[in-house]
Amino acid sequence: MIFFLAGTSDARELAVTLQQDGYPVIASVVTENAANELKQVGVPAFAGRMDAEAMQAFIGEKEAAAVVDASHPFAEEASKNAMVAASQAGIPYVRFERKEQDFQESSLITYVSTYEEAADRAAKTKGTVMLTTGSKTLAIFTERLLPIEDIRLVCRMLPRKDNMEKCEQLGLPQKNIVAIQGPFTKKFDQALYEQYDVACMVTKASGQRGSVDQKIEAAKELGIETIVIERPSIDYPNRCSSFEEVRDMLRKFKIKRGHGDGF
Repeated sequence: MIFFLAGTSDARELAVTLQQDGYPVIASVVTENAANELKQVGVPAFAGRMDAEAMQAFIGEKEAAAVVDASHPFAEEASKNAMVAASQAGIPYVRFERKEQDFQESSLITYVSTYEEAADRAAKTKGTVMLTTGSKTLAIFTERLLPIEDIRLVCRMLPRKDNMEKCEQLGLPQKNIVAIQGPFTKKFDQALYEQYDVACMVTKASGQRGSVDQKIEAAKELGIETIVIERPSIDYPNRCSSFEEVRDMLRKFKIKRGHGDGF
């Protein structure tokens, strides 16, 4: 059985692919919605954050033969916990991460290393700043940008109850929340930017499947400044960027196929 960390749409596809290849998979995700989506395509899944100790205990309980980490590129803590758990359990760790998109150099695009740098850069803008980085680090931006009179902070995020509650707690007005789930087309993004008269867009370098390319290209065509937060620098062992590479890695470690105990 493979202990699988899922955090993106292509991670879901990879989990299905591995099961079709004969590798039993049990997936760990953050939300119940994500767990339900995996279950709907036949992948056993459960929701909830786990530290390294909990992961190691789960690996032992299920007798997992390997860990495949397909968590979100910015889920740094989850990946580090998975690496530690795999090492302590004495099983292989394999990282799947979609390739980061390369964009032509543009005076409209600024790359930063941290959320704090992004907030400071956005604070130099006048007008509407659209945040598309989710709710996890929202407080960094509300604390820095809400007090500035010349800035309207608009946040685009998943339409989840906890996200709306967090916005309320942080003082973000309801009219400045775009609660919607993608993926989106470039035309949709452009319409959204125009609707809110966006002067600056903040995003993360998540990769093509995260629609980052669409968001940035849409902003460039409208002359909108874009701040891109680069991925955390993590030294992943056994890093793969395609499904075939993951398969090759599992074959290299001689992970056996067959029926697992599931739940």
